[in-house]
Amino acid sequence: MTGSKYGKLGIDVHKKGIEAFRGVTSGLYKHSFCDIHQDTDNRDYGFVHHSDGAGSKPVQNYLNWKETGDVNAFRGIAQDTLAMNIGDAFCVGVPVSGSFVDYVAINGLKVPKKEVLQILAEDWSQLFRTLDRHGINIKFAGGETADLPDQTRTLDVSGAIHARYKLDSVITGKEIKPGDSIIGLASGGRASYEKKQAGPIMSNGLTLARHCLMKREFGEKYPEILHPGNSYSGPFSPTDEVEGIEGTIGEEITRPTRIFAPVFKSVIEKFGESVHGIVFNTGGGHTKCRRVGEGIKYVKDRLPEVPQIFRLIQEHGKVPWKEMYEDFNMGIGAELYVYDGLAEEVPDFVNKEFHIETSVIGICERTRGINKVRLETKHGNFNY
Repeated sequence: MTGSKYGKLGIDVHKKGIEAFRGVTSGLYKHSFCDIHQDTDNRDYGFVHHSDGAGSKPVQNYLNWKETGDVNAFRGIAQDTLAMNIGDAFCVGVPVSGSFVDYVAINGLKVPKKEVLQILAEDWSQLFRTLDRHGINIKFAGGETADLPDQTRTLDVSGAIHARYKLDSVITGKEIKPGDSIIGLASGGRASYEKKQAGPIMSNGLTLARHCLMKREFGEKYPEILHPGNSYSGPFSPTDEVEGIEGTIGEEITRPTRIFAPVFKSVIEKFGESVHGIVFNTGGGHTKCRRVGEGIKYVKDRLPEVPQIFRLIQEHGKVPWKEMYEDFNMGIGAELYVYDGLAEEVPDFVNKEFHIETSVIGICERTRGINKVRLETKHGNFNY
């Protein structure tokens, strides 16, 4: 990956090195999306303890604020952080209970700390009320704020979720089989339970997006948003309006990540064991699915049109299309692997109940050895 556009910026989507932890941590099911661990007090239960964050998206939020003076440019970070945790947790089923904590590292010499913390508190409060209305029993248990001007250039927001499940109801990933339909759920647009539009880009690939789209001058004007030795190379300012994008390009990049938990919960409750697997297309984009199932080739040959923001990144960054589909979700925020007989019923249900663009994007096939992915797109056919 070091020869890729993303790799040259210091990002490794393959996360080489994490294999060192395989002997340290191990879950009950090796094909599940998240590691599920045995509850020591009750053998009928297990738990997921997962941490994630908004990535480098807050750097773009910061740039939007610097260029507009509007502190509301920081809205959305709370949702990004929660979505990146709860989305993963619900890929293995519906927890019977759970809690979420946050961690905010902030450079108060650069970022308006009081205002930003107020926005985060307000947004998390609203988000947990929404989850509660959908019967999702995840409680906000507080967190930690760290003033780290020597370590943090601007702002870093992350969190962790602890979720408890009945083991006889978890989605282990082993149930995925040849012939299953792959259902794709859009990452962008506005779902029925969302107060504002979600962003196609979610919270992965933001370092590449920023460097490909923002003008060089911003790295010079605000050196805190750039790693020494790198530079922005794009043609845009955060306040620019671009054809095919609603609002400004700065707003489009920082639109919040969709929280899919209400959708996953409803689909699992309605279709039960016919839902063989769920994947949240975060780091790794369309190759994320390789972590679930065994001996499966995921053939995605009916992908929808790529949202404009990804076209702009590819064009101005000269990023190969094969890399784009590995770095970004390309408009498909999540995938459901379901019994083929439900290929029409599941998308109809999600479209009707949640107003999220949903369709069959492919099929599961048998393969030997490790899981594989084949994409058949108008931009080329790619194998991973």
